[in-house]
Amino acid sequence: MGIWLIYALLSAAAAALVAIFGKVGLQNIDSNAATAVRSVIMAVFMLGVVVVQGKWSEMGTIWGHKRALGFVALSGVAGAVSWMFYFLALKYGKVAQVGPVDKLSVVIAAMLAFLFLGEKITPLNGIGIGLITVGVILTALK
Repeated sequence: MGIWLIYALLSAAAAALVAIFGKVGLQNIDSNAATAVRSVIMAVFMLGVVVVQGKWSEMGTIWGHKRALGFVALSGVAGAVSWMFYFLALKYGKVAQVGPVDKLSVVIAAMLAFLFLGEKITPLNGIGIGLITVGVILTALK
């Protein structure tokens, strides 16, 4: 088992908590305001992580690489848009449906990585991606 898999599983567990905490927290409040507050908390938390790790100097390195900064910025905008719609979906839908449909991003990311990054999709990966797609369709149905 590679370290990437451990991190990915921890990410999945944390993402599950985002859905649960978000659904409870969205009662009687605006989802976009909640997303904005969440984003500020995330930014402060991540700055703290960088400081604790002693990697503050890396912040300047990123600003110095225009191409990398541009793509990191685009990633940030895409993340903000994703969370904006995710919290809207959570406000009006069930976690058991919104969460799995959100994971269609896995399928879209794999297709985009294949098309634009030249990443290979093995037959086994293809089966997994197909099963995720089927799962998303099944959970979206009433």
